[in-house]
Amino acid sequence: MTLQPILDNLKIAALNEMQEQTLKATKNGDDVVVLAPTGSGKTLAFLLPVLNNLKPNIKGVQCLILVPSRELALQIEQVFKQMGTGFKVNCCYGGHPIKTERNNLEQPPAVLIGTPGRIAYHLRHENFDESFATTLVLDEFDKALEFGFQEDMSYIIRALLSVKQRILTSATQMPEIPDFTGLKNQKEINFLQDIKVAPDLKLKKVHTTAEDKLSTLFKLICKIGSKTTLIFCNHRETVDRISDLLIDQDLAHDIFHGGMEQDERERALLKFRNGSIKILITTDLAARGLDIPEVEYIIHYQLPYTEDAFLHRNGRTARMNAKGTAYLILADEEKYPFLKENIEVEELQGKYQLPKDSEWQTLYISAGKKDKVNKIDIVGLLLKKGGLQKEDVGLIEVKDQASYVAVKRKLASQVIKALANEKIKNKKVKIETAM
Repeated sequence: MTLQPILDNLKIAALNEMQEQTLKATKNGDDVVVLAPTGSGKTLAFLLPVLNNLKPNIKGVQCLILVPSRELALQIEQVFKQMGTGFKVNCCYGGHPIKTERNNLEQPPAVLIGTPGRIAYHLRHENFDESFATTLVLDEFDKALEFGFQEDMSYIIRALLSVKQRILTSATQMPEIPDFTGLKNQKEINFLQDIKVAPDLKLKKVHTTAEDKLSTLFKLICKIGSKTTLIFCNHRETVDRISDLLIDQDLAHDIFHGGMEQDERERALLKFRNGSIKILITTDLAARGLDIPEVEYIIHYQLPYTEDAFLHRNGRTARMNAKGTAYLILADEEKYPFLKENIEVEELQGKYQLPKDSEWQTLYISAGKKDKVNKIDIVGLLLKKGGLQKEDVGLIEVKDQASYVAVKRKLASQVIKALANEKIKNKKVKIETAM
């Protein structure tokens, strides 16, 4: 494996210390446990050793990566593809058509990423041959246990008889690692207390009463203005209640929680990633392991019950040398043992304007990878026939059946009109605003 082309493809200047240590520790095939905070680069830390173990002449699944969420599976797949290794990679997860996955597995990938429930399903139905798998990665293992995947993971690991190396990652220190993982004499890379990844995070509290909490939140959102903001709640119902308030105020936003359909969740993250939505209201499902950009502000509308969860939420901002602010909306009777006494108080005295909508808007295109469509095809269509300039086109994401592209909001309707009867790769496509 030559490292430089991979770093160039990922647009990374050099590996960080945690990634270098992981690469070194895995060189001789030892089992390794990587403990590091969210946002510190664990995905690349384990993908490089995985790549070292892959052999081009083997036509089967050589590495299995188990993850607790669909979004994390898709994120790892994206990073692996960006690395430009030439090896095939596929994802399996609940909410994704089983038929599509079964077809993909007929020509097995070298790297298979998936949630435990779906991977266990494919193993039971003998949809892939596990006998070539020599590397096993358990990513965000602590979260997988928390989500109750122990039984499926145990079944999968028992079935993998050819595994020679196991890599386990976690964003929290675990009192003990369960026996079913099969780890033996593992080396530990621990960056949880490392000062180099300590965030430059400012905590501020906003006083309110239980009755005024919603209106306080709205005022705070207006004071923050058009900045990327994650609003954390403990329950789905609260997410929906805040969303209703923002809909009434005609304030663009999106929501993200476990009660939503998978494609709705993916779309919400996509719009947040490409900047067409600045406010995302979510449960702790978005606290870690998701491919979302640097977030400038976090609002804890409800504080979590544990300090660990609090730290993970805050880990979505002030990542990798950036700065961030986390607001805590607290009614007088709310007390949390993990909060320090001397948190700065944020006053909301003035009158604040409603934040402006983002300058970007996301368009949906009814063609994707399965239609052999790529980003270059989409850029070509938008520039040549849509009348856009390069600077009018933002982030493009091509999925299996569809594509999404951010364009300047003021030009969105004229682009849709201009491309009403156009084709990509000889296929007539529907282009509309992504809902």
